[in-house]
Amino acid sequence: MSTGNLQLLSDTLAKAKSEDRAALVAYLPAGFPTVDGAIEAVKAVIEGGADVVEIGLPHSDPVLDGAIIQTADDIALRGGVKIADVIRTVREAHEATGAPVLVMTYWNPIDRYGVERFTAELAAAGGAGCILPDLPVQESALWREHADKHGLATVFVVAPSSKDARLATITAAGSGFVYAASLMGVTGTRESVGNQAQDLVRRTRATTELPVCVGLGVSNAVQAKEVAGFADGVIVGSAFVKLLLDAPDLPAGLDGVRALAGELAEGVRRR
Repeated sequence: MSTGNLQLLSDTLAKAKSEDRAALVAYLPAGFPTVDGAIEAVKAVIEGGADVVEIGLPHSDPVLDGAIIQTADDIALRGGVKIADVIRTVREAHEATGAPVLVMTYWNPIDRYGVERFTAELAAAGGAGCILPDLPVQESALWREHADKHGLATVFVVAPSSKDARLATITAAGSGFVYAASLMGVTGTRESVGNQAQDLVRRTRATTELPVCVGLGVSNAVQAKEVAGFADGVIVGSAFVKLLLDAPDLPAGLDGVRALAGELAEGVRRR
């Protein structure tokens, strides 16, 4: 039985900590602008300086994703992206870079595909785990059983609205890291990431030894530096996707995401 790369994820986050910096976590959707284009984009962000990559599984009803990622998801879905393409994206990105690669997905596609089948295929592809923003912890036992069996991380999302007792329940069930949503609402670029995120990280850390990575709203090096001051990882998605959406062609888009990853990688190091 193949084993996923949960340990690689943990080691990568620990290495960043040992270098007295935050890890840079990049998000890109599979199948956008095409399946092959997405694979090239993942390689580009890692070349630029991302430590970890999340591959989005495009979904027709993404509750957490803002307009930029929804637009990219629509393009991917119209292009006919399938779960097999998501798995291939993970495999080729990991093989090319050696970096830990996770899948971020809503629960419904996995439930339909089959939990055992999905976890086995993700592990065989060298995947490090999954971020599951809409899977309630109390309904996650089946997923966690198969994820644990295959050496895959289960990353849950916590939000500023989460009460302390709830945070403890969520973090006790998770592995790899905790995804702290910096604010209420959907993903996207924002002017300020702010105090809510810092307070959430503090409260989350009180419940767990897992690294806490902050996402939703970070789009530039200044914000990356701000978040790196209090979090173990900085998650950036919409800013990368926007560069690909706005680029005149794929090579220009790849140059853009590689350059942004470089700026953000410097940001998470300037503490």
